[in-house]
Amino acid sequence: MGTNEEDQNGPKRYREGVVNPAMLADENTNLTPPAKQAYFKDHQILIPEVEMKGFSFRKLWAFTGPGFLMSIAYLDPGNIQSDLESGSVAMYKLLWVLLSATLLGLMIQRLSARLGVVTGLHLAEMCYRQYQKLPRIFVWLMVEIAIIGSDMQEVIGTAIALYLLSNKLIPLWAGVLITAVDTFTFLLLDRYGLRKLECLFGFLITVMAISFGYEYIVVGPDQVEVLKGMFIPWCEDCDSKALMQAVGIVGAVIMPHNMYLHSALVKSRQIDRKKSEKVKEANRYFFIEACIALFVSFIINVFVVSVFAAGLHNKTNQEVRNVCLSNGNSMADIFPDDYELVDADIYNGGIFLGCQFGIAAMYIWAVGILAAGQSSTMTGCYSGQFAMEGFLNLQWARWKRVLLTRTVAIIPTFFVAYYSNIDDMNNMNNYLNSIMSLQLPFALIPTIAFTSSRAIMGDFVSGPVTIIASMLLATVVIGINIYYVVNLVAGWSVGWAVYSGVAIFGVFYLCLCIYLFLHMLASLGIVKSFSNSWFVEKYIYSSATTFVLSNQSNYSSLTNSGAEEDEEEDEATTSGR
Repeated sequence: MGTNEEDQNGPKRYREGVVNPAMLADENTNLTPPAKQAYFKDHQILIPEVEMKGFSFRKLWAFTGPGFLMSIAYLDPGNIQSDLESGSVAMYKLLWVLLSATLLGLMIQRLSARLGVVTGLHLAEMCYRQYQKLPRIFVWLMVEIAIIGSDMQEVIGTAIALYLLSNKLIPLWAGVLITAVDTFTFLLLDRYGLRKLECLFGFLITVMAISFGYEYIVVGPDQVEVLKGMFIPWCEDCDSKALMQAVGIVGAVIMPHNMYLHSALVKSRQIDRKKSEKVKEANRYFFIEACIALFVSFIINVFVVSVFAAGLHNKTNQEVRNVCLSNGNSMADIFPDDYELVDADIYNGGIFLGCQFGIAAMYIWAVGILAAGQSSTMTGCYSGQFAMEGFLNLQWARWKRVLLTRTVAIIPTFFVAYYSNIDDMNNMNNYLNSIMSLQLPFALIPTIAFTSSRAIMGDFVSGPVTIIASMLLATVVIGINIYYVVNLVAGWSVGWAVYSGVAIFGVFYLCLCIYLFLHMLASLGIVKSFSNSWFVEKYIYSSATTFVLSNQSNYSSLTNSGAEEDEEEDEATTSGR
């Protein structure tokens, strides 16, 4: 390294207040910045300068967009199905779980956005720099599995919506094939500019709010019970099924690929990272926008839970079937003539609404599901693009990327739709939720590790309160999701070969999680002897990690008043939460 002036006093950019240590690694490794990214540099949205000090609605509007795109993952068909199952199984008693999961999601999304704002690199790009090649490839594969699983849910939701809207004229398999084409319309719209695309997402969220809000007004749930369920953290007389439903809510709300998405979307705004006050300002406005976006998504989810809590809780198949027959609904046969409780899903839930509250309720429900499926499809496309360009430093034309992931998602869904029935398609949602739940550590651990490392975040590193809280909450969430998956697998009636395969995958999964944990522990530098050991140097760190950590002393002692204030806000926000 030598002892020149730059080494002694810190790189020039840090002396001037730049808080972007990750770019140091970028300039001193063999990594070539991609020439073509999902968001082009010349398409970034400018942030206006305003004379007034303090909060500015004009600036908030300029920053608005990434948070709402991120919030769509909280409104995909998988989440909608989880909501209606929660309402039909436990009425309003699990609304506090939904609220808690949304707040936890806000905390994690805040960290992922900060990573992108401060470093100028999204989560997948940072993984490229921080992890060794073999574990990095495996982490990428896990993230791709999560993206494809989410894509399958969106295909299922869109196909069912088309099936309902067409009064069965468009069969499920045809609906699946239609989704293969409609994604490319998103690519066409993308060519007209980022702001117009963000407006389209805003329109789709508005459609969902109006559709599910209409159902909420028509059904008229007990408002007092809704509030009690939301703020009283208890589930009286809840059985094991309700417990599993609570676990499923957490798994459905917190999506692993969403952290990669949000950290990349914030790069769409032009932020002067040479000025720490601009970085601090971006962090603040992106957090405000995320709060608003997730509040909207939470209200929409509450609409769905409450509608089916009031309408389908403790209802038998025969009861609903008789209501359908009395109102002349031709789809009454979907409910068996027995005394079993209705096993609610997005298809029979829509039919129930049509039988009980008029045919308009069913079609409006289907429009909401269609909007959920279409919007989620588009964000899934972006997530895949960011993951591929970041983890592999590989650039594909976007249509090729869409064709690959959509083909992988459509083929199994098509065969289930063609050779089976709609119940099997709905059951796939639960399995897909469990698959995505398993991938959560491969987004949570990197997010917490990178934002907690001064070598990466500089003076914008997370404070001790945030680090401890995020680690504890991540441990709880990961434990909950593993419990959910284990219980789901335990109910399988399969042979020893399948269980052997699951066991082998479990060993591989555990080893990969251990690697990520050791890397996080070493990067934090809590145990100096471990961080500086030969084992970590050889088997844990990448060359870029070693370089950045070796230069940490050059700038870690530099203080920046704006960054310190941001850290204080970080801890205060976490403590308040």
